[in-house]
Amino acid sequence: MICYKNEISKQDKLMYNIAKGKDEKIMKAPFSEYLNTLAPSLKQLVSKLGDDYDYVSVLSTDSKGFAIRISQQVKVISSSNLTTERGSVVRVYKDGLYSEYAFNHFDADSIEETYHKIKKELDAQLAVLKLTNTAVYNTKKLEDEPLTLFVEKECEQLPENTDIEKLVNDLNSYSLEAISKDEHVVDCMVIAQSTHVSKLFLTANRDLRQSYVYCEGVVAPIIVMDGKNEIGYQGLSALGGPEVFTQLKDKIDYAVKFAKEVLTADPIEPGEYEIITTPEVSGLIAHEAFGHGVEMDMFVKNRALGKDFIDKRVGSELVTMHEGALCAENVTSFAFDDEGTLAGDVVEIENGILRSGICDALSALRLGVKPTGNGKRQNYEHKVYTRMTNTLFDSGTDKVEDMIASVKHGYLLEGMSSGMEDPKHWGIQCILKLGREIKDGKLTGKVVGPVIMTGYVTEVLGNVSMLSGDRGVYGCGACGKGHKEWVKVSDGGPYLKTKGRLG
Repeated sequence: MICYKNEISKQDKLMYNIAKGKDEKIMKAPFSEYLNTLAPSLKQLVSKLGDDYDYVSVLSTDSKGFAIRISQQVKVISSSNLTTERGSVVRVYKDGLYSEYAFNHFDADSIEETYHKIKKELDAQLAVLKLTNTAVYNTKKLEDEPLTLFVEKECEQLPENTDIEKLVNDLNSYSLEAISKDEHVVDCMVIAQSTHVSKLFLTANRDLRQSYVYCEGVVAPIIVMDGKNEIGYQGLSALGGPEVFTQLKDKIDYAVKFAKEVLTADPIEPGEYEIITTPEVSGLIAHEAFGHGVEMDMFVKNRALGKDFIDKRVGSELVTMHEGALCAENVTSFAFDDEGTLAGDVVEIENGILRSGICDALSALRLGVKPTGNGKRQNYEHKVYTRMTNTLFDSGTDKVEDMIASVKHGYLLEGMSSGMEDPKHWGIQCILKLGREIKDGKLTGKVVGPVIMTGYVTEVLGNVSMLSGDRGVYGCGACGKGHKEWVKVSDGGPYLKTKGRLG
């Protein structure tokens, strides 16, 4: 992971130690031979379409992997997951309008036939827009500066070469181990997903290729007590191969303990409290409460309050936040986005001042700014939106024990349940699994839950008074946008002390 201020997070240390201790196994994730074979024909297609349109690009993806879900009731093994795909999408520009055509079959021996088919479809789309006088954004032509890039990220294993039978047996043993931990554990779901991504982006002047592997795993024991049930969800994610799944075993004890605590938690008395958020909860605030408010495709539509806060204070001087595929190494770390924009590391908040949002290439043209490398598609068949990648609070220098000792009466908030974005108002709507009561600088042992955090981003960030020196990064989920089009994201930060309304 590329770290801020030479800081190494726990996740970074994990991946560093894997690599350092097993140098002989480290290899490059090989770029897709399928895309390499396809590239010359796709270049011909770009060239032919270039005679008809002012701008032409092709994004081709070949992503393979697996998804495994194991419990004592269910066993599912699949060679596909959310991000496995094989296909291409052409984007063109003419007469101030953009149009796209997606396809998953390309005959290299029939370039002429394919060209005419695609041109017919693209022209039909453009004609409809003109004939119906459909309102469109005034958008200039995308730049096409010459660039060649070839990136193969390192990993230890490839999903396509994984011994699935052994992995299934290992995951099943983790499930059984969780069940043996406590009489109230009735089952345990263990999930392992790994994806090897290869992407090719071509224009008249660009040839960009990248290949990387990422994984995500979950241990989820199911607890039943006194007629109530709870799932103790604990996960891990990393830019790397299936070798990381051995670490799921280390998550079992806490997953069981946490689920039992949630089931026995007392209701919280609503009010305003001093709060400390764990790195996971800090990430939830970073992504849901803050991050969606600075996605600049919403600036274009005047649907985000963040547009009015550029170069204004949104947090205390302690708050600095980064966003981008290069600011961390996790499930959404890449070399270039789905529009051929090189990945970035954007300083969104600098010492409490909002410096920048994030944007895709077309939104950048409409706003007169530079794209940030955040144009992402669910897959080749879906449109590009401005999407978050890694969204992280910078660490501070405080120790967690000192943060707890500074609290007169409040809660340590732990366990993400859900969050809701509110770009227009920057309202916070986060539900946490539990809160650990703190009185006079000490944890009392009392646990409350669920805990609903409300308020506004500027209030919560403005009241930040302490930040821990360590940081966590979490990438087991996905973010929905538009017509619930999903992409991988990660978020996180350090322990964060602030004030907030809880109920």
